[in-house]
Amino acid sequence: MLKGAFTMDLIEAGCDEAGRGCLAGPVVAAAVILPKGYRHALLNDSKKVSLRNREKLRIDIEKDALAWTVANVSNDEIDRINILNASFKAMHLAIDRLKITPELLLIDGNRFTPFDGLDHVCIIKGDGLYLSIAAASILAKTHRDEYMSSLSDRFPGYSWHTNVGYPTPGHRNAIKKLGVTPYHRRSFRLLPHQFNLFC
Repeated sequence: MLKGAFTMDLIEAGCDEAGRGCLAGPVVAAAVILPKGYRHALLNDSKKVSLRNREKLRIDIEKDALAWTVANVSNDEIDRINILNASFKAMHLAIDRLKITPELLLIDGNRFTPFDGLDHVCIIKGDGLYLSIAAASILAKTHRDEYMSSLSDRFPGYSWHTNVGYPTPGHRNAIKKLGVTPYHRRSFRLLPHQFNLFC
């Protein structure tokens, strides 16, 4: 069972991101403040939750959370500042937009750039340990998947409605056949040999 809180004394915001390993699209982060004592039978790390249950959880989290936000950093900015810094920036944007100011940030992962003097704790695999981080992982994942699915209508050859930009064989074959789109991350290795992709 996931833990409800790191400490019961502080207002905590769980933070997570989705899309770091993708070849296309933005990195998306979410920040979520849950009520103390909150429980949900389906809530877990988004990678361990089915598509159907993720959509159910998104509705419930957005309804039940004391505050939640989602923010993204584009593929162009990822190329400019690198994916790690872009992930931190997306988290900062999400935290900054919360309607309640948290007193402690619970960050999924082992690194984070401090935000506005707020205390934070980095927790490896935190999305499988703390409910607020798991909730953030659900929102980041579902919002990003929805966005990539909408882009798939404009770029149907890349199957973004199913691979959501991750480096699947089908996605790489589409890049090889069709070339890159304005949403591909040009700083990433899109193909094993990509010297002529951007000509």
